Amino acid sequence: MLNILLIRTGQTDYDTQGRIQGTIDLPLSDEGRQKVAGLAGELSQIPVEAIFAGPGVATQQTAELVADFLNQKVKSNKNLRNLDLGLWQGMLIADVKSNQPKVYRKWLENPETVCPPEGETLQAAQERLQDVVAKLSKKHKEGTVAFVVPEPLASILVHVLRDADFGNLWQSCCQSRPAWELIPAPQPLAIAGSTPSAE
Repeated sequence: MLNILLIRTGQTDYDTQGRIQGTIDLPLSDEGRQKVAGLAGELSQIPVEAIFAGPGVATQQTAELVADFLNQKVKSNKNLRNLDLGLWQGMLIADVKSNQPKVYRKWLENPETVCPPEGETLQAAQERLQDVVAKLSKKHKEGTVAFVVPEPLASILVHVLRDADFGNLWQSCCQSRPAWELIPAPQPLAIAGSTPSAE
């Protein structure tokens, strides 16, 4: 069985400020770097065969710190880039809640029905993650591979792997989820939202 070690990108200044980052490229904060260094030590006992990471600066920094401990090289994958949150990016979450209360509530309760202005839908992000997982599952039949991805993409990946609810994506924007999770990869036809192809 293949397991996926989901590692969330470490904190940036936007996380501590309560701002929406999305695809804005920021480095790890000093605190974020320290926490990732501690995290890397926790993961050092997990036998990882490969590490795949999204293209963002903080994500790459997180992956490199972990890779040093695990004696692996980081493989970048553009389809692991964060969800594009469009014109919300850079805004305080509190300002969105105050200025657009109906949209804020919909994103909280039914995020799949909301697309940020000039942003990306959850369905589009979900489909590219399904493609990554499907290809990976064909190449790696067993063992453990690591994905290093930022929030909220990490929560979308959990949805793909576990067919779970998206959860509070506003909360996830501020790095309040577990630093890492070990998740069994689904069978190719069991990936959330996918349908069997006709024979």
